[in-house]
Amino acid sequence: MGSFEPSNLPLSQEEELETRQVLKKLAVAHRHLAELKGVVRSIPNESILISTLTLQEAKDSSEVENIVTTHDELFKNGLSATAYNPAAKEVKSYARALNCGFETVRRTELLRLQDILDIQQTLEENRAGLRKLPGTELKNMQTGEVVYTPPQSPDQVESLMSNLVAYINDHGLSDNDPLVKMAVIHFQFESIHPFYDGNGRTGRIINILYLVAQKLLDLPVLYLSRYIIRNKAEYYRHLQGVRDSSDWEGWLLFMLQAVEETSKETTRLIEQIKTMMQTVKHRMRHDLPKIYSQDLLNNLFCHPYTKIEFVEKDLGVSRLTATKYLEQLCEKGFLVKQKMGRSNYYINEALVKLFLDIGRS
Repeated sequence: MGSFEPSNLPLSQEEELETRQVLKKLAVAHRHLAELKGVVRSIPNESILISTLTLQEAKDSSEVENIVTTHDELFKNGLSATAYNPAAKEVKSYARALNCGFETVRRTELLRLQDILDIQQTLEENRAGLRKLPGTELKNMQTGEVVYTPPQSPDQVESLMSNLVAYINDHGLSDNDPLVKMAVIHFQFESIHPFYDGNGRTGRIINILYLVAQKLLDLPVLYLSRYIIRNKAEYYRHLQGVRDSSDWEGWLLFMLQAVEETSKETTRLIEQIKTMMQTVKHRMRHDLPKIYSQDLLNNLFCHPYTKIEFVEKDLGVSRLTATKYLEQLCEKGFLVKQKMGRSNYYINEALVKLFLDIGRS
């Protein structure tokens, strides 16, 4: 175990971060991120992407922490105010934290300390705040060996977090590319390890919100957590590589590769959703012209598992009308009806298959 201690940002070697290899990777990552931003703008109703893609990010980010749930459990959980599955409940809390953070950052264009505290509080459903007690250690999950001891003093934790927030929001502190800064911010946050619980998931939410604050994305739809799951050992090795041997280049190249791969995957997924929506729209207009509306189409893609109450609310129609619409959509093969307790719910199977397929890829 090394004796690394995080210091205030900007780093003393700030100007050395953008090596030739990093600059080459930056150009590619930015190109694919810009493509993703463009395709997001081509979906007319942003709630479709916010409600579905943030849930996927929540599922993947929670899986990094070994909180595993299935798509079926996750979507069923969304049908009820009561959580049927503890893991699905945690994933739902993540999605709520991400969405609340996004609304704040979009409004203020800042990511303040209180915003970070609110995110962690929503995730963990407690008000513990920044760490005040010593004893936190990060261990190798396989061997139990202590690999890193974050700052123990509450004053140091608070001081480092204040400095990190200044670095996030004050563009005058660093001339580095925003994607380089995102990787530095993520490393610094994980090294401060400011909370008793929820540091990993909070840190991954900060990544997405920073890109939104920098206007590199309009919506929080970048799937970085999926890349981290696939490359979990490498992720932790590169984090520790900075602490042990100041291997910033390795860490930056890893994170830029994550942005590139994730941007490409998410762009493909959104294009598929867009194509599917157009196909369903034309079929609904042809097969069910009396009930077709853009609001009804949006409902089917906002809620992979929908129900009568969702249609009532989204379309402003009576329960009887909503039921009639859903039954007709089932008759024509747009939805599949299932029973849960005394109620019915309706699955957009083609949309769910898209999420299942990307999960297997």
